[in-house]
Amino acid sequence: MKFCFATLGCKVNQFETQALAQLAEARGHILVQSGADICILNTCTVTSSGDHKNLRALHKLQKENPNAVIALCGCFAQTEPEQAAQLDGVDIVCGTSDRAAVLGLCEQAVQKRQKICTVSDIRQYREFEALPAGILPGHTRALLKVQDGCDNYCTYCIIPYARGHVRSLPMEAAAAEAKKLAENHIREIVVTGIEIASYGRDLPHQPNLVDLTAALCAAVPQVRVRLGSLEPRMVTQEFCDRLRGFDNLAYHFHVSLQSGCNATLKRMHRRYSTEQYFACVQRLRRAFPSCSITTDIITGFPGETEAEFMETLAFLRQCAFASVHVFPYSERTGTIAASMPDSVPHQIRSKRAEEVRQLAAQMSHAFLQDFIGQTIPVVLEHGRTDAQPAHGRWHFTVLLPPDSGKQGTEVMVKLTECSKNGVKAIFA
Repeated sequence: MKFCFATLGCKVNQFETQALAQLAEARGHILVQSGADICILNTCTVTSSGDHKNLRALHKLQKENPNAVIALCGCFAQTEPEQAAQLDGVDIVCGTSDRAAVLGLCEQAVQKRQKICTVSDIRQYREFEALPAGILPGHTRALLKVQDGCDNYCTYCIIPYARGHVRSLPMEAAAAEAKKLAENHIREIVVTGIEIASYGRDLPHQPNLVDLTAALCAAVPQVRVRLGSLEPRMVTQEFCDRLRGFDNLAYHFHVSLQSGCNATLKRMHRRYSTEQYFACVQRLRRAFPSCSITTDIITGFPGETEAEFMETLAFLRQCAFASVHVFPYSERTGTIAASMPDSVPHQIRSKRAEEVRQLAAQMSHAFLQDFIGQTIPVVLEHGRTDAQPAHGRWHFTVLLPPDSGKQGTEVMVKLTECSKNGVKAIFA
């Protein structure tokens, strides 16, 4: 049968879709972009706008695959199973557990079309569902999911209800998956999860993210290892001391912030202060000179005054981030923040987000400018007609002339000029 997949949301969703696609092919099915017999939409629900995107993606799939069995999985399906099941044309709703089982349900539905909803309480699950790391054709980087679930319960976030409690992939299994990826000529592995800073707390002997990262770097020394989003509390002196010696660790650390104001952080139920966060930034820069430190910011959180927003801007300047992902606050039904008083008007949320984006662009340019004239090793990616992208240890894209070499080849380049889409370079 012909399968079509679509994904919304985070890298974990991307990993899970790639895994399902790989499992579908192993069962003898064919992957197509349209005209499919079966379509699986992996949904997101982190914001109310994410729910609208789910609907748009569903309608697009239905238009391009008019006779297909449609299955919804992922976080929206998990948190809103009744609403998902009532959508026109949806045959199967299966949430965030037992992902591999959805393939069998889809195969059955082709023979006997009937509405099926298998969503159960994800918070009852205590075992990590191991899925194979998928490799996208034409890519030299791959995702490796090592953790699921979150127990932090930030006031704006629905994810603990969508993903359940912390569950981790044992280190030996993670290292084995990394070796398989290396054998398939992957040059970079991105370690991902819902909240990887909590990695291992559910496992025997409670290994932590530092233990896992060291094990992965040692298991595949020829492959770059890049960490996903980190909690600042995870970036201890031990983190820096143990990982600084690995030449294949990416010098890119995405450390979640959300606000540069302590009063706002407290309302968000974030478990750190700006003082603790800045100490983390300083530790990283001492241990990994020239590293890229990137972050997330939410603007217009309930109760955020103009003075508090000014604190955030000042703190961003103090940290001098290489890049900032900016999100105007979006209410999510089912979270504590959705019923908080002192809601910030939407136009102010958007205005503040734009101010942060402008500051972020300035900081990013200043960070990249320091690299101009330097010579660094990069791995060539699949070429485009206008340029051939490549990636080094940092977060930014390096742009070489078209047809500069074979994908996956490591070359030395000299960085010459900042551009809108990355840093231009020539062969050294």
